[in-house]
Amino acid sequence: MNIGLVGLGLIGGSIGLDLCSIQPKLIQLPTKNNSSTEQPYRVLGVSRRQSTCQKAIAMGAVDEASVDLSLMASADVVFICTPIGAIASTLEELIPHLKPTTIITDVGSVKQPIVEILYQLWPHFVGGHPMAGTAESGIEAAQKNLFLGKPYVITPTEKTSEFEIQMVTKIAELLQAKVYQCSPQDHDQAVAWISHLPVTVSASLVAAVTAEEDVKVQQLAQQLASSGFRDTSRVGGGNPELGVMMARYNQKALLRSLQAYRSRLDQFIDIIEQEDWQTLEQQLIQTQQERKKFNF
Repeated sequence: MNIGLVGLGLIGGSIGLDLCSIQPKLIQLPTKNNSSTEQPYRVLGVSRRQSTCQKAIAMGAVDEASVDLSLMASADVVFICTPIGAIASTLEELIPHLKPTTIITDVGSVKQPIVEILYQLWPHFVGGHPMAGTAESGIEAAQKNLFLGKPYVITPTEKTSEFEIQMVTKIAELLQAKVYQCSPQDHDQAVAWISHLPVTVSASLVAAVTAEEDVKVQQLAQQLASSGFRDTSRVGGGNPELGVMMARYNQKALLRSLQAYRSRLDQFIDIIEQEDWQTLEQQLIQTQQERKKFNF
């Protein structure tokens, strides 16, 4: 069995490192008659730069790499690990090289528009989103165990076969991720709340602080900033391109979350203006308890 990776950056490279670190490289695969079989696998990688291909081979992230998409002709499952905006065009370039039965999946952080477009292009598509990463990019940033214990969301539709779902699931389990399954729509609203909204709120926080008109106060704030500001501003200081892609491709869900957040923020402003400290304390006690429900 051959597993293909198109895009050898942080995510693609990290998937490859984990898959290649398993020795011997064997995977328990489902079969179409509801049984299973153990098969050896190889990891094939494609990048636009020859230097990236050479680095990926040298660091043990792939068994073979090329700048030519024809390398994917022997792949049974292909992970498209490009930025969101390039996923559809990458698949269009891939199609002439694929076997008719090849399963395609992606790693994009938005699912509904991607699933709709890619399923029209390729009937054996399974949407996927490994929810792990760092602020770094490129093959140099790839690391082992990036997905260990992290959520890996698979977003099939009613047309996705159980066999295809299980194939992607088995590979995600090799990465030691926690696999979840939901609709593309539910995925996008959930990640709008816990990923895309925090990016915009965090960026707004940084923008608000740096808009302080008193230069001395602004400089003092920069000097005094510690863990609280560091933690709440971290995602707002991430990759700008990724932030734009989140907003562009998940606009409806993100706006819904932002409007709800603005409403809650207005409530806090009213409480503080009214000096209603008892209500403020009750609100903070409630949020303290609610935060414990999230799976950090």
